[in-house]
Amino acid sequence: MSFKVAIIGRPNVGKSTLFNRLVGRKLALVDDTPGVTRDRRVHAAKLYDLHFDVIDTAGFEDAAASTLPGRMRAQTEIAIREADLIFFTVDAKSGLLPDDRTFAEIVRKSGKPVVLVANKAEAKGAQGGMLEAWELGLGEPVPVSAEHGQGMPDLRDAVIAALGEARAFGEDEDDDEEIASSEVLIGEDIADPDADEVPAYDDTKPMRIAVVGRPNAGKSTLINALIGEERLLTGPEAGITRDSISVDWDWRGRRIKLFDTAGMRRKARIHEKLEVMSVQDGLRAIRFAEIVIIVLDATIPFEKQDLQIADLIIREGRAPVIAFNKWDLIDNPQELLAELREKTERLLPQARGMQAVTVSAETGRGLDKLMEAVIRTHKVWNSRVSTGRLNRWLEGILAHHPPPAIAGRRLKIKYVTQAKTRPPGFVVSCSRPDAMPQSYVRYLTNSLREAFDMPGVPIRMALRTSDNPFAGRARKR
Repeated sequence: MSFKVAIIGRPNVGKSTLFNRLVGRKLALVDDTPGVTRDRRVHAAKLYDLHFDVIDTAGFEDAAASTLPGRMRAQTEIAIREADLIFFTVDAKSGLLPDDRTFAEIVRKSGKPVVLVANKAEAKGAQGGMLEAWELGLGEPVPVSAEHGQGMPDLRDAVIAALGEARAFGEDEDDDEEIASSEVLIGEDIADPDADEVPAYDDTKPMRIAVVGRPNAGKSTLINALIGEERLLTGPEAGITRDSISVDWDWRGRRIKLFDTAGMRRKARIHEKLEVMSVQDGLRAIRFAEIVIIVLDATIPFEKQDLQIADLIIREGRAPVIAFNKWDLIDNPQELLAELREKTERLLPQARGMQAVTVSAETGRGLDKLMEAVIRTHKVWNSRVSTGRLNRWLEGILAHHPPPAIAGRRLKIKYVTQAKTRPPGFVVSCSRPDAMPQSYVRYLTNSLREAFDMPGVPIRMALRTSDNPFAGRARKR
């Protein structure tokens, strides 16, 4: 069995930098601004020959439970309860502050094994902070530099001493699970999961779902409602979520990995470096997802930014599903629903037939319908049509509505085949691809979508010349 480590400490002592060091990737946002991390993030980690799960947490702050810092603290306290070992982290460069002593007492009372991590030990004057750390009564401080990777061998030895060899070197997780965890990284240097052709639809693999939308649309509340626990911070303040946080979940036997993302605003309104980093992390989550749930505030739907987000998702080839949230606040549901469906078709023609579901994350209404729509869309996104069926369809299309003549010459279409899935992509072999009007390409796309029941997902249509090795050669007399 693997063990779980929670990284605990006041704001800005380097917890997220240490987290990134242990997981081997830049997953957590890191900035000099205190309080960057808000939700707790869990990921597989490695420290030489030790394998474990590590939890990044918000900085401990002394605040009322109803405030945002208070709710962040509650998430950190949950991490302490879940952990087998605590890395209590202090800043050796700046020395101890009153909050360090207060929170060290909380950690001590938890009864969990503790390793006292003195971070930023490479800085000038850090020796004084190291000596101060002894005052916390948590044992000998381990000097490290999370940023530069210094002190990691000593940290490994401290973990073994705290847990004992039997616990520290417990059985590794199943290889399949380890591989799966490595495939869900959000951060830098992520390979494209759809680079190779994807096999037929397989419902045994975890489905990757990103939840996106404008600030305060209810994204985190929706995820909490789906999984049935207060896993993510929520509240009336816009912009609470900063990192793209992943949550593992099981819905009716189907494994799901949900990604919560920071609210997306227009570029002109994004001024702070930290918000830019948060939005970039959200964009990476979209690119890594399979399904993207676009959460719209039903009281003010289809703002310009909503449409830009949807257009981005479609251009990236992801499968969109719309959740009209806060439906419990609507006074005229039937009338508004008809209006929203009409607007969805008119404003988002790139994915005609997109699934749109009314929900209330606050009351739990419509959540099963939302997930059913997600599963349907995922199946369409993975669907494949045989070449024989495609060309029988093409015969009917050409008989009913052949391509137009350009400069007196009729365009000829030879055949069509499906080249890929996720999203469905088709190759049309024709005589002059450059001359084919875009209006006719759209006609082919819409006809194919209707004939093979592919609503609500982007469809790629590529034109190419026929593979005739003698094309362009002079005819022999």
